[in-house]
Amino acid sequence: MPAIVNKILPDSIAQELEIKQFDEIISINSLKPSDLMDYKYLISSEDITLHIKHSDGEEEIIDIEKDADEDLGIIFESAVFDRIIPCNNKCVFCFVDQQPEGLRESLYIKDDDYRLSYLQGTYITLTNLSSSHRKRIEDLRPGPLYISVHTTNPDLRIRMLKNKRAGNILNELKWLDSLEIPVHTQIVLCPGLNDGAELDKTLNDLASFRNIMLSIAVVPVGITRFRTDSELKTIDNQLAERVIEQIYRFNRKIGHDLAYPADEIYIKAGQSIPEFNFYRDFGQLDDGIGSVRLLIEDFNKRKNLLPSALNKPRKLTIATGKLACKALNPIVDELNKINNLEITLCAVQSRFWGEDVTVSGLITGKDILDNLMPVRSNLNELIIPSVMLRKYTESFLDDIGLSEVQDKLGAKIHTINDYYSTKELIEIIKQ
Repeated sequence: MPAIVNKILPDSIAQELEIKQFDEIISINSLKPSDLMDYKYLISSEDITLHIKHSDGEEEIIDIEKDADEDLGIIFESAVFDRIIPCNNKCVFCFVDQQPEGLRESLYIKDDDYRLSYLQGTYITLTNLSSSHRKRIEDLRPGPLYISVHTTNPDLRIRMLKNKRAGNILNELKWLDSLEIPVHTQIVLCPGLNDGAELDKTLNDLASFRNIMLSIAVVPVGITRFRTDSELKTIDNQLAERVIEQIYRFNRKIGHDLAYPADEIYIKAGQSIPEFNFYRDFGQLDDGIGSVRLLIEDFNKRKNLLPSALNKPRKLTIATGKLACKALNPIVDELNKINNLEITLCAVQSRFWGEDVTVSGLITGKDILDNLMPVRSNLNELIIPSVMLRKYTESFLDDIGLSEVQDKLGAKIHTINDYYSTKELIEIIKQ
């Protein structure tokens, strides 16, 4: 895919040069960037020559003089401008393989691209690196990288990833260790496969890479209603309790907090989310590690900005995934103490994916309508997190538009962009 401009930052060089959305950067100093890493390197000079193809087809060469390392102020549609490195695994727990036919093509793309791992925090397995990929990693040493480990047992990893190259994970980590590239790692916990003694082995093996190992996330496997085999099972309350104790025991053994259960595991076990200091730098927020705690802490810092009463009665409904509702319950209880304010929290049941899928980012437009149409007469204003929408669009995963949902429900919809902050929620209440 080419380097297509998605957005221009205000008061930037790009705005001054009248670069627009949908323009294409063909080359910088006669070199075609293949990804954001190339782009950032090429624009780091004081003098650059930009070859641009505007959205109307006209091409232009622009000579730019700027300060060294000064950014141009361009946000691209994608972090990768050439072919995304595809995944060559057939993981037993792969979410992409648990989707029905008929969805848009982008939902079936499985990437395993080290560049996206560095630039966007996506997880890679290290099973598909070519010699040229390895050389570039050795030259640039991008880090941190986010590695899907799942197990360090070679035979079990081959079985879980369905890839004969998957059993080499410890050697791959030794290679990254030799390059001093820091890593965050992930274990998707599948009951009966990589839990129990296998989890102990994996944690201990990963801890041996003390110079590069930043964190280990342990997250529960997600199963949709489209899964046809019976090998996978969800984590129940009892296993969630055992996993938390197992991880705490491991952390005590090594003398510091390195492994972290996902927020969902605490919620399944009916246990309180740990305090702020437990999560150190919150390095795996996008994997559901500490997001609940960050949201609670943020609200506690901001709640003094709330009024004691509104000028007139107001009803708001917050619709989000079942997992996020657990985090929002105490916050909504506090907000409902404000006179003239009534907030209803709706835990959206994912009828599309199945009841075991609880995250907000997988809620579809039809899920919203199915859950809220029966109570639409009580809806005035609806608040949803923007993670329900496809990035840079106003469409849900099933391509139902935000305006269509708003029209059918007859309620004004507010979207909250910062998933880990209550700032926007408080601003909506104070409107």
